[in-house]
Amino acid sequence: MSYWFTDPLIKGLIPLATASAVKGAASTFMVPRIFMGANALGEATGVLPGGADVIARVCARKRGFIVTDEVAVRFAPRIAAAFHKRGFVTEVWDKSQPEPPIETVKECAEAMTKFEPDLIIALGGGSVMDTAKAAWILYERPDITDLASVSFLVQLGLRKKAFLAAIPTTSGTGSECTAISVVTDTAAKRKVPIVNGELLPDFAILIPSLTMGMPPKLTAGTGLDVLAHAMDCVMSPASNDFTDALGIRATQMVFQYLPKAYHNGTDMEARLRMHIAASMAGIAFFNGGVGLTHALGHSLGKAFAVHHGVAVGVFIPYSFQFYRPLTDKYLVLADALGVREKTDEKNFAGLIEKVRSLIKEVGVSTDLKGLGIPKDEFEKNMGKLVQYAVEDPSHFQSPRPMTPQQCEAIFRCAYEGKDVDF
Repeated sequence: MSYWFTDPLIKGLIPLATASAVKGAASTFMVPRIFMGANALGEATGVLPGGADVIARVCARKRGFIVTDEVAVRFAPRIAAAFHKRGFVTEVWDKSQPEPPIETVKECAEAMTKFEPDLIIALGGGSVMDTAKAAWILYERPDITDLASVSFLVQLGLRKKAFLAAIPTTSGTGSECTAISVVTDTAAKRKVPIVNGELLPDFAILIPSLTMGMPPKLTAGTGLDVLAHAMDCVMSPASNDFTDALGIRATQMVFQYLPKAYHNGTDMEARLRMHIAASMAGIAFFNGGVGLTHALGHSLGKAFAVHHGVAVGVFIPYSFQFYRPLTDKYLVLADALGVREKTDEKNFAGLIEKVRSLIKEVGVSTDLKGLGIPKDEFEKNMGKLVQYAVEDPSHFQSPRPMTPQQCEAIFRCAYEGKDVDF
């Protein structure tokens, strides 16, 4: 299988696009139309129009195809009912899988094609939204046979058949506000990111009550994903004033509300704020990029079946330690979190300690050994871990690129919980 992100031309274009001269000449900031709160969908009548009302105005045929999984499908009747009131006919496809294999995406696209919707509703966590986005491509463009070749340079021509609405049931990936879909090449055991501006959902509907059933472990993992998006985006050379504002505020919200949501899953205020923080961080990292947290985390997560949020979250301290010789932008994050020491060195140490304390508070190890990865398996997979991390598109947006040797050293530091001091 050919991957777009291994193309030398594209690998060269990504860093060029982050250059200040290029960004100053022309740049974009993309967001979906967002509805949030208890009545975000418009289920209660007699109040302001909700998401379903607005969506109904743009869908002439009113055929809604709900993409979900075996967990989030319990919310499908509620969502479908809101659209039925607006004249929609709906069909539910609930076979989405975690880290969706390309084969599953194709199955979804086949069902989608049979139903012929003019609205696709992604109802679930990040993997469900990844599935819906990738299947949307195949539904609109049946001539595309290799999803791994779809880069940001390809003009897809979406929306000739359907619009996309995203309704997240977890507070983590921010996929409802990004034009990114991550699918899995099962043969290669490799994550394949599809990045294309046309994949940005038209509508994001944030209903906090849908997250109330998340167990503490899932709350922790998804919350750390938000933190990695928010913090790493601020460090990205592609960041800008818009993304910095969102990333910094989302970071503060995670520190304030993730422990509350973790310890008390019925805290509606904490659930709402984490839901909003996830979308804010999603907007920030989609428009401003993320770096090594995701390059390293993607590689680790696929090799050892580590939850995505845990995989990227655990790498925040090690990535920032690697960045530090080239940038001091971490100071704005330290200041936002109340770390105000007399020297930059102490401010950095205080920031890293805060991150590690939060990770521990939500029951996650701060090193790879503590995640239960056997040492012999870690060593056996080192070659692929390094290769996939170095080739990952997120690596191209790191403020400090890694050599393969440096990448291996970072993995080893993260395994033992040692500081990255090179």
